[in-house]
Amino acid sequence: MFDTRNGDEARPYAFDPLVEPEYFRGVLFRRFLAFLIDAVMICVPVGAAALLIFVFGFLTLGLGWFLFGLLGPGFVVWALVYTGLTLGGPRSATIGMRAMGIEMRLWYGAPMTPLLAVVSLVLFWVSMSVFTPLVAVVGLLNRRKRLVHDFVVGTVVTNDEARADELRRYR
Repeated sequence: MFDTRNGDEARPYAFDPLVEPEYFRGVLFRRFLAFLIDAVMICVPVGAAALLIFVFGFLTLGLGWFLFGLLGPGFVVWALVYTGLTLGGPRSATIGMRAMGIEMRLWYGAPMTPLLAVVSLVLFWVSMSVFTPLVAVVGLLNRRKRLVHDFVVGTVVTNDEARADELRRYR
């Protein structure tokens, strides 16, 4: 519950859903929509590459179609790079998350790092593969709306400051 890495001081959770509920209102639904937007952002370039390989295969009398073997690894690399650059960037949010007005932070409020963003993505894939229904249920049963991989990595997804301010006005 407290971070005492350097022995300096214990840090409490940065976001308290009882004191500041506006940071968590609607986060799970917005997170799902952000996932769909990000899936499109990742799949469209891969689909475009597949189309180019298909056409290139005709131009090379079928030899270019061997490049289809690179699409799987290319998809994984592109997803990791996309997540590392966006979620691990200064805004701590992917393009889909920005569109939905949410961001991912460490549990004590620090922004994400590129490495932690990639680890979070890998754990998301693993948790979705192994615990598919449980992942969504866990998000519904805790106050911070954290999913299984959020607990493992130590992150929390909240509404960004602009959205939280907007929700405060209606509180």
